[in-house]
Amino acid sequence: MIIQDIEKILKTAIQKSCYENEELFVSFSALPKICDFQFNGCFLIAKRYKSKPNDIAINIVKNIEKDEFFIFNVCPPGYINISLTNKAYDYYANLFLKDDRLGINKKEKSEKVLLDYGGANIAKALHVGHLRSPIIGESLKRLYKFMGDEVISDVHLGDWGLQMGLTELQLFEDGVLNYYFTGEGEEPKLTLEMLNDAYPKASLRKNIDINFKNKADEWTLKIQEKKEPYFTIYEKIKKVSVEKIKRHYKELGAEFDLWLGESDCYNYIPIVLDIIKNKGLSKENDGTVTVDVAIEGENIPIPKKEPDEQQRYKNPMPPAILKKYNGGVLYATTDIATIYMRNKMYDNLDRIEYIVDLRQSLHFTQVFRVCKMSEISPINQKLIHIGYGTMNGKDGKPFKTRSGESIKLEDIIDLLINKAKDKLKANGVTYDNDLALKIGVGAMKFGDLSNNVSKDYVFDIEKFMSFEGKTGPYIQYTVCRINSILEKVINSQQKIKIFSQEEKEIMKAIFKLQQAYEQSYKEKTLNSLCLATYDLASAFSTFYNIHKIVTEENEEKKQSLISLIVLVKKQLIQALNILAIEIPEKM
Repeated sequence: MIIQDIEKILKTAIQKSCYENEELFVSFSALPKICDFQFNGCFLIAKRYKSKPNDIAINIVKNIEKDEFFIFNVCPPGYINISLTNKAYDYYANLFLKDDRLGINKKEKSEKVLLDYGGANIAKALHVGHLRSPIIGESLKRLYKFMGDEVISDVHLGDWGLQMGLTELQLFEDGVLNYYFTGEGEEPKLTLEMLNDAYPKASLRKNIDINFKNKADEWTLKIQEKKEPYFTIYEKIKKVSVEKIKRHYKELGAEFDLWLGESDCYNYIPIVLDIIKNKGLSKENDGTVTVDVAIEGENIPIPKKEPDEQQRYKNPMPPAILKKYNGGVLYATTDIATIYMRNKMYDNLDRIEYIVDLRQSLHFTQVFRVCKMSEISPINQKLIHIGYGTMNGKDGKPFKTRSGESIKLEDIIDLLINKAKDKLKANGVTYDNDLALKIGVGAMKFGDLSNNVSKDYVFDIEKFMSFEGKTGPYIQYTVCRINSILEKVINSQQKIKIFSQEEKEIMKAIFKLQQAYEQSYKEKTLNSLCLATYDLASAFSTFYNIHKIVTEENEEKKQSLISLIVLVKKQLIQALNILAIEIPEKM
């Protein structure tokens, strides 16, 4: 809000100076001891008008009418420095305090977005690799909504692939499914333990036993064709899996509007295959259907197996395979059919975004190209893959058990809860599982989201769980500390009047936090918002160590300070809500 106000003043002055500047942009000062904001656009204007930047700056400042909030100064060789007056600090502090959105404007144009995140696979135990998608996706969903978009979230379960055939076949060979084929005995009660045992066993077998793999392919096709009893078994497996998946996502604070999966688009697969065929895009060879999506001259990076491996490329991009030799369909087919289904379900989707592992970038490039070539996705619709990096251990390699297996998600959650309990116990705080869950999960989320989405990061539980530094618990604790102060005073809701430099630093941190919402929205990563939230908590801590609120004798000043920390509290709560981090009552 404040930057927009400054830009309006500059825009008017630039027009009065008879200049044009399409790239008007005010930024926070690189030298905060000298000024609060700066404008560097004079260099671009000077280039256009073949003049000196400093002369441009002088002319613009001359045409700025004296303002009670901002002081504009020219700084050679062509910068315009902007400083806030005390009156400006007071004005914006009180404006934000009264505003339901705390001074953050919505986008000028709302967009309709379908956000695909979660992506858990049926019949598989959720593991550490499933953590980032619901964490990032939930926060982006909340941010998009806050900025004014209409958002539909879909968990998009992996419930239609080879893992289903592998799991059922293994259970059959283990003698668990005899009832469904013979009708003899009692119907078995399928459990998660059975699934967690069957799938890994089958997954290993398929790599060394080609006959088992081929049989699993046939079994998968029977499920996809809804043949009995294969389909009935599939539905029972899905029900058991989804119950556990919902519980885990609830613990992570992830909520979805739609609980659809690959299977829900099955009826659309023949339709999209016909569309692609009628467009002359598909090729068939011995029953296998492909689409050529290569672009001449492009080089496709091959995903690295190790971080320090030399980058290799393949050219051209391989074709998208939509149908296997035996009639079975692949992930590309179901993803294309899902995009078709989504456009049938919802009119005028501006964006469809996928929060999926960065290593799936080739897959999504192929899918998106097929959808655009076939016009399954309208020309103005954006198809976006927000690829995230891996969560690594301290050794820099993907986070796994000592035996090399992926750590189960429920084990990660238990680890977070136990670590939080240890911290609370050390602080002498009475705790329960709910309190420990809020702190533990909050710590993990902030540790994840404070990194750029596309980058790998190290899962360091000790660092994440610290009550000091750039951590989730530190910010949660800051809110709890403010609540503790407010319990000891009477808040008469008087106006804020900024008295000290520490209060100004709080306001500057709030200005930067407001900008971070827009920056995070544009970049589709939450690290800017995390950093700005921490900076505000840190500015409050510095202020709190210097100023005594409860014992302040000047009542006017005391009430102003109380109102200021109420504003800080509201800003922190709003930011933590976007990050889907809950605030405990005590710490």
